[in-house]
Amino acid sequence: MTGNHIYFERVTSNRTEALFVGLSLLFFLPFARQSRRRARKPVGILSGCLSALFLFYALNYRTLTIQLSKDALKLTFGIFNWTIPLDNVAACRLDDLPVLMKMGGAGIHFMFIRQRYRASFNFLEHPRVVIAFKQKVGPVQDISFSTRRPHELLRLIQEAVHSQSALSG
Repeated sequence: MTGNHIYFERVTSNRTEALFVGLSLLFFLPFARQSRRRARKPVGILSGCLSALFLFYALNYRTLTIQLSKDALKLTFGIFNWTIPLDNVAACRLDDLPVLMKMGGAGIHFMFIRQRYRASFNFLEHPRVVIAFKQKVGPVQDISFSTRRPHELLRLIQEAVHSQSALSG
């Protein structure tokens, strides 16, 4: 690790990548069939748009990067990123979602879990960590994300938050 990183991880998922590529191809076939005809039908246009959307997902949601420094936790998922200042962390723990919510998809999602609005940066097959904010970020109260080493990351976040509060208090 370089700089002031305490923790660095790149999380990938071959299953998620295959899902998005497969969906892109599945929707591309009706689009390709329609594009050979002069009169385009709404179904062809819709399937082309869905194919492009899933191609974007396949390219954008390939790697989730987690960077923990002494001041903040930064999550980067393709072109999207979220930085959580450690002085805004109220709590962190393993995520224990209801089964239907856990299988709700990969990528970035926004949802209500136990009456709290959450942003989620996730893959389907990796465990997740959830962080509760002291102060909302817009409407978001919690953020969850996938990691291959949840226990190590939780320990390091808790130590960094404790060090941050000792310095400021």
